[in-house]
Amino acid sequence: MSLRDRVNDDIKMAMKAREAERLGTLRLLTAAMKQREVDERITLDDAGVVAVVEKMIKQRRESIAQYEQAARQELADKEKAEIVVLEAYLPAQLSEAEVDAIVSEAVAATAAKSAADMGKVMAVVKPKLAGRADMGKVSALVRAKLAG
Repeated sequence: MSLRDRVNDDIKMAMKAREAERLGTLRLLTAAMKQREVDERITLDDAGVVAVVEKMIKQRRESIAQYEQAARQELADKEKAEIVVLEAYLPAQLSEAEVDAIVSEAVAATAAKSAADMGKVMAVVKPKLAGRADMGKVSALVRAKLAG
């Protein structure tokens, strides 16, 4: 079953179970997927759906930071609940040790020496970790390895 079919099935189940918050989040996800398909004139495969989910999660994390800074905890909690729903559509996350090993391997493979080589390392790492690790944390890890 493709990821798109799984989302559609989950929408139907959320409707039957009358789970309003979950249903709303899933509808936002399908709207984002359709928007990307229309904009780029493509049909999303599983990797494309994962990219949309990652983008939505990143947006929600940014919103949470802003809501908490503005002391709007109820809105931050709503965003956190949406993240939980969206994370169900990501592949299994890698442990920090696994991510560290992949980054170290990429640094060695590209013979990167300084922060100027960060782009080369990220180009190798990104396909291996897409959807399986927080790329913000991966970027910080690469920067740390190249600095020290």
